[in-house]
Amino acid sequence: MAEAIAFDIAGGLASKLSSLALSQIGLWWNFKDDIEDLKNTISTIKAVLLDAEEQSMTSNLVKNWLEKLKDALYDADDLLDDFSTEALRKDLLGGNKLTKEVRLFFSSSNQFVYGLKMGRQIKAIKARLTSIGSEAKMFNLVERDRLVETSFMSKKRQRTHSFAHKDEIIGREDDKAALLKLILEFQSEENVYIIPIVGFGGLGKTALAQFVYETVKDHFELRIWVCVSNIFDLKTIVENIIKSVANHAPDQNLEMDQLQKQLRDEIRGKKYLLVLDDIWNEEWEQWVSLKKLMMGGAKGSRIIVTTRSLKVAKITSKCQPHVLKGLSDDDAWSLFKEIAFEQISTDSPSSEFVEIGKQILERCGGVPLVIRTIAGEILPTLNLSYDHLPSHLKHCFAYCRLYPKDHKIDVRTLVQFWIAQGFVKQSNPSQSLEEIGLGYFKDLVERSFFQEVEDDETWFTTCKMHDLMHDLAEVVAGTESSLVDSNSSASEVSEKCRHVSISPLLIPLLKGKKLRTLLCFPKESEQSQIMSEDETWDLIISRCRCLRVLKLNNLNLNTIPRSIHKLKHLRYLDLSDDPNLKILPKSICNMQNLHALKLDWCVGLEELPKKIEKLVNISHIGCVHCYGLTHMPRGIGKLTSLEILSRFVVDKDGSHGGADLSELSGLINLKGELTISNLGFVKKAKKMFRAANLKEKQHLGALVLEWGDGNNDDEKLLEDLQPHPNLKMLKVDGWRGDAKFPSWLSLLKKLVDITIWGPSNFKHLSSIAQLPCLQQLKISNLTELECMEDHGPNGRQGDTESFFPSLKVLRLWNCPNMKSWWRTTKPIDDDSNEDDTTVIRASTMAFPCLSSLDIKYCPLTSMPLYPSLNEKLKLVNTSSRPLKKTIKMSISSTTPSTSTSSLPLSKLKSFHAENIEGLDTHMLNDCLQNMTSLERCFIDSCHLLESLSGWQQHLIGLKTLIIKDCKEVDLEGMQWEPLKNLSCLVIDNIPKLVSLPIGIQHLVQLKSLEIRNCSGLRSLFPVFQHLTSLEEFSIRNCNELELSAAGMQIFQGYTSLRALWLETIPKCQRLPEWLQHLTNLQQLYLVDLPNLTSLPDEMRCLTSLEELCIRQTPQLEERCRKDIGADWHKIARIATG
Repeated sequence: MAEAIAFDIAGGLASKLSSLALSQIGLWWNFKDDIEDLKNTISTIKAVLLDAEEQSMTSNLVKNWLEKLKDALYDADDLLDDFSTEALRKDLLGGNKLTKEVRLFFSSSNQFVYGLKMGRQIKAIKARLTSIGSEAKMFNLVERDRLVETSFMSKKRQRTHSFAHKDEIIGREDDKAALLKLILEFQSEENVYIIPIVGFGGLGKTALAQFVYETVKDHFELRIWVCVSNIFDLKTIVENIIKSVANHAPDQNLEMDQLQKQLRDEIRGKKYLLVLDDIWNEEWEQWVSLKKLMMGGAKGSRIIVTTRSLKVAKITSKCQPHVLKGLSDDDAWSLFKEIAFEQISTDSPSSEFVEIGKQILERCGGVPLVIRTIAGEILPTLNLSYDHLPSHLKHCFAYCRLYPKDHKIDVRTLVQFWIAQGFVKQSNPSQSLEEIGLGYFKDLVERSFFQEVEDDETWFTTCKMHDLMHDLAEVVAGTESSLVDSNSSASEVSEKCRHVSISPLLIPLLKGKKLRTLLCFPKESEQSQIMSEDETWDLIISRCRCLRVLKLNNLNLNTIPRSIHKLKHLRYLDLSDDPNLKILPKSICNMQNLHALKLDWCVGLEELPKKIEKLVNISHIGCVHCYGLTHMPRGIGKLTSLEILSRFVVDKDGSHGGADLSELSGLINLKGELTISNLGFVKKAKKMFRAANLKEKQHLGALVLEWGDGNNDDEKLLEDLQPHPNLKMLKVDGWRGDAKFPSWLSLLKKLVDITIWGPSNFKHLSSIAQLPCLQQLKISNLTELECMEDHGPNGRQGDTESFFPSLKVLRLWNCPNMKSWWRTTKPIDDDSNEDDTTVIRASTMAFPCLSSLDIKYCPLTSMPLYPSLNEKLKLVNTSSRPLKKTIKMSISSTTPSTSTSSLPLSKLKSFHAENIEGLDTHMLNDCLQNMTSLERCFIDSCHLLESLSGWQQHLIGLKTLIIKDCKEVDLEGMQWEPLKNLSCLVIDNIPKLVSLPIGIQHLVQLKSLEIRNCSGLRSLFPVFQHLTSLEEFSIRNCNELELSAAGMQIFQGYTSLRALWLETIPKCQRLPEWLQHLTNLQQLYLVDLPNLTSLPDEMRCLTSLEELCIRQTPQLEERCRKDIGADWHKIARIATG
C-alpha cells in the first residue's frame, strides 16, 4: 500500500519546504526558485495520491508508479534532513541564534563548497520528481484533499441480513448469555437502550447479533435489521428501517422531513429491537441525528450496534461495549471439525487429520471467519478496516510489521519509533509528540488493530497483534519493510527496503543502503553465539547512513565506535541491557538529531558523555538500573526538551566534576519516573534540595529518593524535596536523614503508590490514611518504626469512610518494633476491657476495599481489620490476633458499599500462613471454612497444628495446596474427597507421613505432585497408581522411600506424565519398572542418587524424552559418558544436561 505511505511522506515534505529557514537559505545561495519548484511539484503530486490509492487496486501501472514515487520522496526527505542537520550543527558552533538562518553558511570556506553541493542535489531531486509527476498524467488522476467513501471500499463487504440458524453459532455461550441478559433483563432509565458489540473483522459480531435477533423474537413487537456498512447516510438508513417495519419501501419522492415523521409514527409506543450492523461512522452529530428519531419506542426497546471500532461504540452508547474475543480452543475445534470433517463418514477422524487440523487452528487464533475459510478470504475482510484509516495511521500500522509474531510490544517504544520516523505530526504545540503518538495508538486500539492491550494508571503499556493483523501489516508494508530471520530472507531484502528487523548475526548479509530502521531481535538460541562486533559496526556505519532508528539492545557490546556520529539522521538509539558497556564515545554528542538514547540495564556504565548539552533535541535519556553511574555530566540541565531522565546520580565526593542538583531546576518537562540517588552525599543539602525544583515538575509521574551510603545527617530534610501535587508514585529508599515524615505528603492527593524501604529513622508514618487515591502501600525494613499513626484510633481525623478509601495492596515487611497500628498507652489484646472505647474502635475499624495483604516479621497485635480481602492474604512470623478478629466480624457492618452481608474473607483467592503465633487447629478451621473462594492455600511452620480436617468441604474450588514443616500434622485424617479441583499438591517436611494418604486417590484433577524432605515416607503405593492425570511428579530427599513395589504396574495405559524429578533417594538402586509406560515423558531428572549405577533397557521406551539430566550420581554419570559409556547407547538420541 505504497500510496498511503507516499501521501504521508509528501505531506511531511511539503511542511519542511514551507519553513522560513529553508526559504531564507535558498535565497542566499541562489536556489530559492528550485526549492519553490520542488514544493509545488510535491504539492501537485500529493493532491492526486488519494485518487491513485483507488486506481492502484486495479492497475499495476499505477501501483508501480507509486512505488517509484515513494522511493524518490524518501530520497528527498533524506536530502532535506541532511540539510537541516548541517544547519543545526553550525548553529551550535555559533553564537547569536537570532541571525542563524542568515549566518549558518558563512562560517567557513567549507560552507561555500557545501552550498554548491546542496544546490546540485536539490536540482537533481527536483528534476526526478518532476519527471515522475509528469508520468501521472497518463493515469488521469483526480485531485482530492481527503479520503472519501469509494466504490472499491463499499463493494468489499457483503450486505448482511437477520437470519442465522441457531445451530450454526458454535460456542460463544458466555457472549450469548451476557447479551440476552442486557436485552431481556437489564433495567435502563431510558426507553431505548443501546448495546454495542465490538471486535475486528471475522470474529462473528454479525453472527452473534443474528442469534440474539432470532432468540428474542417473542419479546418485541417490532424487529428491524439494517446493514449500515461503510456509508452512514441518514436518509438511506431511515428508508431501510421503514421498509423493514412496513414490509414495503417508502415513496422515493419523499423528503427527509416526511420520512422522519413516518418513521416516528411506525415505532411510537412500540417495543422494538433494532440491529444496526457494521457501523463505521465516527461522526457524533450524524449518530445523534438518527438516535433522536428512534427515541419514541416503548420502555424496553433495544438497539444493537455491531462495529470494529471502540470509538464508534463510545459515540453510540454510554454503556460498556461488549468486546468480542476469539473462540475458546474447544469451540474453535468444534467449528473446525464441523467444516473440515463433514465429508468423513466416521464420527472419529484419524489421528493424522486431527493433528493437521489442530496445526491449522493454531494459526486461526479463534477467529470464526478464518476457521470457516481457512484463511482464504480473511485478508480482504481485514483490509477493509485498513482502507478506512487516515494516511498517518496507515503508515504507523504498516510499521508494526517489523515485530515478530506474538511479540509483546512496548507501547511507548513503538510510539518513539513512530516519532523518530516522522510519522507523528505536531499540529498543536501544547501537546508533546509522545502525547500525539499515544493518541495515534489509541485510535488503532479503538479500531481493533491491537489486542491484549495492558495499561497502568496513566496509559497503555504493552500490547500484541493478532497473527492475522500481523499478516495484514506485512501485506500493506510491501517491500518497504522486512523481517529477517534466516540467511535466505536476508538475501531477499530489496536494496530499496527502508525498515528491517533482523537477527543480529545476519546483519553482515544486508545489502540495502537506504535503511531508516534497523531493529535487532536476538533469538534465545543465539544468545551464546559471538557476533563480530567490529564487522557489524563497520557495516552499519558505512551502509546505513540514513538510519532514524537503531535498536541494538541485549547484544553484549563492549564498545561503541567513535564513528557512530556519522549516523547523523539517527533519532532513536537503543543500547540497553548491555552489562559490558562502560563508556560512550564523546562523538555521540555530535548526533544533534538524537531524540531518544536508551541505556536501561547497562549496569556497568560509569558515566554519560561530557558536553551532553549539545544533544539539543533529545527528549529521552533512559538509564533505569544503571547502578554503575558515578555522576551526571555538567550541562545536562540545559537539555530543556528532556521529558524522560530515568536517573540523576549525585557525585559522591565531587571528584568527577559532575552536575549538582541545581541542574534539575530547569527540567520542568520531565515525565515518567525520576530516581535521584546518593542524596546522603549532598552538601549544603537545604539549598541543593530546594534547587532541584521538584515542586514545579507537574508532569512527573513517579519519584524515587535514594539515600545511598553517606553520613547520617539530621540536617537533610525530606521536607525540602517537596514534589508537585500531580505525583502518582513515591518511593523513599534508605533515608538516614531526619526521622520526621514530611508534611507535604498529605498534599499529594493523586498518589497511587507509596513505597518506603529502610533502614531509616522513621518512628511513625502520618498523613497517609486520608490520601484519596492511594492504592498500594509497601513498607519494608523500618526497624525503628513503632506505629503507622502517632495517635490512638479515636485520635484519627475524619470519618471511617475516609480511612484508606482506595487502598488495595498493603505490604508490611520486617518492622520488628511495630506492635500496633496506632500509638496506644496500653496494649490491645483479647483480655482488654471491652468497654474501653479505644479497644472497640481498634477492633472494628477496617480497610474498606483492601484486596491484598502481606505481613512478614511484624509483631502486629492490633491493626485495622480486613474482611473484604479478595486476592491474597500472606502472614509470616506475625500475630494471629488481627486474623482472629477479622474472622469474627461482619463485613456489612464496616463496609457500607457492600449490599449484602457475607462471611469475612469469603472472596479470598490465596492464603499463606507461616509461623503464625497462636494459630492452632481450631482457629485455622474457622478461617478456612470462611474462605469459600480460595484457590491457593500454603500452610507452613504452624507448629500448633495437629490435623488438617473439617474445612475441605468448604474449599471445593481449591487448585493449589502446599503443606510444609507442620511436624504434628497427620495427613491421613484429612478429607481429600471434596478437593476434586485440586491440580497442584506439595508436601514438604511432614515427619508423620509414612505412605501417601489413601484419600489422595480422589484427586482426579491433580496435575502436579511434589514431595520433599519426608524422612519417614516409605512407599507411594497403592495410592500413586490412581493419579492418572498427573503431568509432573517430583520427589526429593526421602531417605526411606522405595520406588518399586512387587506386581505394581502403575501408569500402564496412562500417558499423562510429562516431567519426573527424582532427587536424594538413597534406596533407589534401580529405576522402577513402571518407567517404561511413560511414553509421553519429556523431562527426566536424576539427581543425587548415589546407589543408582545403571539405566534399564526400558529407557528406549521413552520415545518422547527430550531432556535427561543426571547430576551428583557418579557411577551413573560415568556409564552415560558420550560415545564411550556402557549406557550411552540407551540415551544417545536424547540431549543430555
